[in-house]
Amino acid sequence: MNKTDTCLDWNNPYPSARSAVLGQNMVSTSHPLAAQAGLRMLQAGGNAVDAALAAAITLTVVEPTGCGIGSDAFAIVWDGKELHGLNASGRSPRGWSPDRFKGHDAIPDKGWESVSVPGAVSAWAELSSKLGRLSLEQVAAPAIHYAREGFPVSPVIARLWELGRQRLGDQPGFAEAFLRDGKAPVAGQWYQNQDQANTLERIAATQGQDFYTGELAKRIADFSRQHGGAMDEQDLAEHRANWCGTISHPFAQSVIHEIPPNGQGLAALMALGIMEQAGVGQQPLDHIDTVHLSIEAMKLAFADLYEHHADLEHMIHHPEHLLDPAYLRERASLIQMDKAGDPKHGLPGPSGTVYVTAADSSGMMVSLIQSNYMGFGSGVVVPGTGISMQNRGHGFTLRPGHVNEVAGGKRPSHTIIPAFAMNADGTPQMSFGVMGGPFQSQGHMQMALRVLLYGQNPQAAADAPRWRVTGGRGVAVEPTFDPALVQALRERGHEVVVEPGSGVFAFGGAQLILRQGNHYVGGSDPRKDGQVVAY
Repeated sequence: MNKTDTCLDWNNPYPSARSAVLGQNMVSTSHPLAAQAGLRMLQAGGNAVDAALAAAITLTVVEPTGCGIGSDAFAIVWDGKELHGLNASGRSPRGWSPDRFKGHDAIPDKGWESVSVPGAVSAWAELSSKLGRLSLEQVAAPAIHYAREGFPVSPVIARLWELGRQRLGDQPGFAEAFLRDGKAPVAGQWYQNQDQANTLERIAATQGQDFYTGELAKRIADFSRQHGGAMDEQDLAEHRANWCGTISHPFAQSVIHEIPPNGQGLAALMALGIMEQAGVGQQPLDHIDTVHLSIEAMKLAFADLYEHHADLEHMIHHPEHLLDPAYLRERASLIQMDKAGDPKHGLPGPSGTVYVTAADSSGMMVSLIQSNYMGFGSGVVVPGTGISMQNRGHGFTLRPGHVNEVAGGKRPSHTIIPAFAMNADGTPQMSFGVMGGPFQSQGHMQMALRVLLYGQNPQAAADAPRWRVTGGRGVAVEPTFDPALVQALRERGHEVVVEPGSGVFAFGGAQLILRQGNHYVGGSDPRKDGQVVAY
């Protein structure tokens, strides 16, 4: 055996630069095997929806640290004529109530008491039947192949897998599904999951119905009861993905679209609106004034988000109130350009992950995101199925009377959000997203600023060093952030921490596809294992 077979150093000590990818048909996501699965669908006569679904389903196999069959999902699709928004997040079990969590400071972040009804399977079925060209069986074939035949685990995934083992190794079904001899796979190790292959075959053959009303639903509900969970067959059977449209706000001669609440895309729109009201664009992109203004706008948006955001049907102050130009102007007026603030929420007028983007030569563009939330989600894996369950229930609050207070049959406030930019003339411009839990709305704002206002190419925007607000005056920045800029931020009162990007959420992973005439320009985040593929 060659020494490199066992002792390969997976660290990359040298700066590397990727080139933007150009083509007429394109897929960009966080794992090469998933991106290529999507490209195969395009080459087989499928459209961008088929490509996005093939990539997304494959990601549940090759990147289980970020998503699984038990994920939630959202999508925005330009079908060539119209923009569609799909909310496939699930509701809490009917048996949940504030009393169920008495004695807790927060909803648990692991185990059955963190699990809401998973919606990703319903997204696959709904997108395929409404907008796809190929059968769900054909679209799911690459994922089934990798689950059954195996694949080599990539370095980034191996690192996150070990973090999952440390946090979730004792959760019901986790070790059986994801740990061999009690260990997480290391980079380069071959991994198979026959149970997941069988489950995906059943889902594809029944257009997802078996997951919600068939044998798979029964196995999920039985396992829930076995471990004291509230989720039952009725909770699963009552789930529906819904076509919800989008909310939008103009920015930099474009119009940015996000999924309505319960997704947190509202925060990205608010931050961009506050920045424009404050005059962003007067200084260069990486000037201290531009960065300071961006951070302050994001903090103001988050302050409102944490107070007012919830499942849309429970919100008192709706998106149109929070995005009202007069209100955004009022919030922008609180920004002091020489000093970091610690803003509180405002009061408008009355009434947080894997990501895939795909585009094809017909003009169809897809922005799709699905996630188990925190790495591996709840840690619960239904035995014999490979179904790892999300922990989206943790997104509820236990604060009495809050619009996002836990209740039965309610969608929690959600971090995963796809984004889409339209030109002012109503033509499609860019599908993009940034995985990474609560970083996502911050990532959307940074990508929109770089590409749409300052004209950076998508790959440069994905490569650029990032910041993340952490609460109060706290800001985390990547090690590659300009030290002079770090010092300038500190001089304005920001409490800056230089943070390595090794956590579950860290600084996210961006994927972008920008339309230019009859072709696309794509960028894929170097923080992940992924790539843009095109022809």
